[in-house]
Amino acid sequence: MSSNRPGGPADVVPEGEDPRATGSTADTGPLSGTSGRHGRRGGKEEKGSLLRELPVLLLTAFVLALLVKTFLVQAFFIPSGSMEQTLRGCPGCTGDRVLVNKVPYWFGEPEPGDIVVFEGPESWTPEVQVAEPENWAASSLLWLGRAIGVAPPSEDDFVKRVIATGGQTVQCCDAEGRVTVDGEPLEEPYIFENTPLESRAFGPVTVPEGRLWVMGDHRSASADSTHHIGDQWSGTVAVDDVVGRAALIVWPLDRIGTLAAPDIQGTEAAARPMPVSGPAAAAAPYALGLVGAVPLTAWRRRRRSRPH
Repeated sequence: MSSNRPGGPADVVPEGEDPRATGSTADTGPLSGTSGRHGRRGGKEEKGSLLRELPVLLLTAFVLALLVKTFLVQAFFIPSGSMEQTLRGCPGCTGDRVLVNKVPYWFGEPEPGDIVVFEGPESWTPEVQVAEPENWAASSLLWLGRAIGVAPPSEDDFVKRVIATGGQTVQCCDAEGRVTVDGEPLEEPYIFENTPLESRAFGPVTVPEGRLWVMGDHRSASADSTHHIGDQWSGTVAVDDVVGRAALIVWPLDRIGTLAAPDIQGTEAAARPMPVSGPAAAAAPYALGLVGAVPLTAWRRRRRSRPH
C-alpha cells in the first residue's frame, strides 16, 4: 500500500539529498540525542577544565604575591624583646608579626621616629640565634616562612627606631637623663625599662651622611647603635641597608594596629602621611596577587582553546 503523502514513501529519500536539509526527521532522532549528550559532556569538560586550572591560578597568585611582598610590603617576625612594648618579642610570648612598608623609602629616606627593619652591619652581634638548615628543601621552606612572616628572620635582620639621621649629633644625657640630638632633648614616650642612669651615657656621635643612629624602645635590652660605637661607623647603619618601615601589626589579632612614627625631635618633618592601616592591609599582597592571576589564567585558557 502506497503512502498518500507527497514525495514518495516515508523511508525513501531522493538521491543526493540530505534529509536534515529537507526537514525530514526520519533519521534525526539519534542525532538529536547525540546533541543532548554532547551538551552534558561539554559541561563536564568545562568543569574539569576549571578544576585543572585552579592549581595554576593559585600558584600564579602566590608568585605575584611574593613579588608584591618583595617590592612593596613584607611580613616580618619580631624575634626579640628589644622593641618592647611597642613590638612584642619576649621569650615565651606570642611574637608580633608586622608588615614592613617599602614604598616610603623609594622617594625619601628614614626619618627620626620611624621604626625600621634593616640588615645589620657585620660588626653587629645578632640578637637571636637562628639555626640555618643544611639542605635545600628545608632552606626553601624557611625562605617561604620568612617571606610570609611566620618564621624567625635572619640573624642579620634587626628592627629599631630611628633616633638621628645624617649630619645630626646624638648623645646622652641631659640633666634629666634624656637623649639629645643637636643639643635638644628627645620626646620618647615609648621607652620601656630604660638603661640605668649611671650606664646610660654615650657620645657625642655625629652621624655620617647616608647613615642612621638607631635604638630599641626597650633600652635596657637592646643591642643597638649604643652598643657598637667602637666600630668603623660609630654604631650607625647605612640607609641602603634599610628594608622598610614597620607600619602595621597584623598578628596576634588582639594587637592589630598601626605603628606610629612620633615627632621625637619636635619638627614638622615627622608629620607625614601614615601608611594604609587596618586588617585589610595584611591581605593586600595576596589580594593583588589574585587580581593579577585571574587575567593571566584566563588568557592561558583562551590560548589553549584556540583551534590549531
